[in-house]
Parts: sequence; C-alpha cells; structure tokens
Amino acid sequence: MSAKSALILGATGATGKWLLKDIIKSSEFSRVGELGRRVTDLSQVDASDEAKSKVIQQVIDFEKIGTPGDVGTAKLSEGWDVVFITLGTTRAAAGSAAAFEKIDREYVVKAAQAAKSSTPGHSQRIVYLSSGGASASSPFLYPKSKGLTEQALAALGYDDTIVFRPGLLKGRDTPRLGERVAGVVTGLLSHLSFSMEIDMHVLSRAILKAGVVGSQGLPSVAAASKVDCPTGWFTLIGNKGSELLGKD
Repeated sequence: MSAKSALILGATGATGKWLLKDIIKSSEFSRVGELGRRVTDLSQVDASDEAKSKVIQQVIDFEKIGTPGDVGTAKLSEGWDVVFITLGTTRAAAGSAAAFEKIDREYVVKAAQAAKSSTPGHSQRIVYLSSGGASASSPFLYPKSKGLTEQALAALGYDDTIVFRPGLLKGRDTPRLGERVAGVVTGLLSHLSFSMEIDMHVLSRAILKAGVVGSQGLPSVAAASKVDCPTGWFTLIGNKGSELLGKD
C-alpha cells in the first residue's frame, strides 16, 4: 500500500460523504484524516474494517485554528500529502451573508493554510470543490465567495492546486427545491450538454483521481486548463471534464 496520506475537510457534506468512502477504499492512501465541525459515523461507511482502521478523526473548532495549543491546528499540520476540501455551505444554512462567507471562505482558507507543510521538500497537493460559475468578480454572493476562495488557495503556494467547478449536483438525499426544479430541466438537456449536471458519486471519483495523479497526470478527458489569477495559478476542471474523468 502507498505511504501517501490524505486529509479531507467537509466529509459530512453531500459530495464529501462519497469522497470519504472512496478515499477510505483507495489503496493509494495508508492514512486518512477526517477533520471537521462534526465527523462521520464510520459504522455507516460501506468499507472493510481494515480500510476504516486507517482513518483518523478529529472534531475541530475552525474559530481556533492557528491559536497555540489548538488540537485542530495540530492535526491539520501533520504533513498530509493530499488535502481534499469539500467544505462549504449556503447563505440559508449559514443564516446570514457574513456567516456564509466565514464558513464558505474563511474556514476553508484557514484550514488549508494550517495544513500547508513547513517541511522542506515535502510536496503537497490541494484539491478544492468549488462551483460552476465561480468568479471573484461576480456581483452575486455565492459565486463570488467561491471565486475568492479559489484565489486565496492559489496564494498559499501548494505544489499543485486543483479546482473543480461542477454543475448541478445530482443525488442529494434531500434535494433543495431549486435543485429539484432545475434538475427536471437539466435532465432533459443532459443528452445535449455535459455542462449542466453531474452525479455526486461520479464527481467524487473524479476528485479522488485528480488527487492521486495530480495536474501533470490528468488524462485528456479531464479537459483541464491552467487558470492564472492575481494570487498565482491553479488547474481547473469543469463539469464536462469531471463527468468524463469520473467515468474514465
């Protein structure tokens, strides 16, 4: 088994649940860290006991990241080889625009910064689940927050930064009303375009593959592109590339 380690932030979210299971089952990782405001009941994960034994779980307080003696900071700083981030929220769930930005951007960036290795020569990769339409210059809260987060992660200086911008996520246990309505429309159009929607289990497999092979190892079906931004650059994979990579 590979000696690589993987950290996942946001494993209790819609896509994160799929990704955690896929990472646990993957032979590419011998150590898996799940850190978050809450953690997964591993008894509910469809994986062998041996596979689950490599998981390290820790409930953390994102407000305390970076403070002396904080257990979350210590766990984040354990030199993870690949950092997967599927952490995010909505304005409705957060309760206000300010709370949304704190969780969706501030927590993500603080955690990624704490996970950045200080060991010379340690190559690290970060893979972030953003959203279709993300743009730091957007006049709308959600896509703007995602775009600003992308740029902030690029500024951290990981050896490899990969960003996914999927379309509508299919397969939620309890789809939001807007997503149910949109799903009817995009379902009718899916045979015409890959840009509209994606099953979360397919997206999860794509994210895992990207985390394993990195930007340089991505197959052509991923249709990856290099995005330059004011803070640096990152590799971008859109919905079509996510779909094909997840099914490849």
